[in-house]
Amino acid sequence: MPDALELINGTVIAHGETAALIRGPSGSGKSDLALQCLVHASNPLVPGPVHLVGDDYVEVTRDDAGVLCARAPKTLAGKLEVRGLGILEVKTISKAELILIVDLVEREKIMRLPDPLPFEKIHGVRLPVLKLHAFDNSSAAKLLLTLARNLAPLKDT
Repeated sequence: MPDALELINGTVIAHGETAALIRGPSGSGKSDLALQCLVHASNPLVPGPVHLVGDDYVEVTRDDAGVLCARAPKTLAGKLEVRGLGILEVKTISKAELILIVDLVEREKIMRLPDPLPFEKIHGVRLPVLKLHAFDNSSAAKLLLTLARNLAPLKDT
């Protein structure tokens, strides 16, 4: 299944060269959570910068080695929709390895101690799924802490 392309409704942010796909229904806070992550300062728990890969829709491919790569479609590259401000031009990175899915859900649907995290497959690669409520003050920190742990996706053989 090398180079299979899938267009996914979601937003992707990266810490280093690894990334998280943020999914949820329209108005659930995908872009808002990405903005929170982008303005999160580097700190001892999450050192280094955070970058936008793509907002609204992203292209996900799997290479011959089974690595998932996310990138923005050309028409959306460098743009982030910020409710109340409009479409902003932001610095992005062109692609990143997708290692985490973040599903935005109602607060009551978040397990207190999910151990292990549930998983879902994209192109045959098992990715952990973190459930968050986008508008909780700690959601960006939780997403970045999980991404900084650099979870290794599990590939089908």
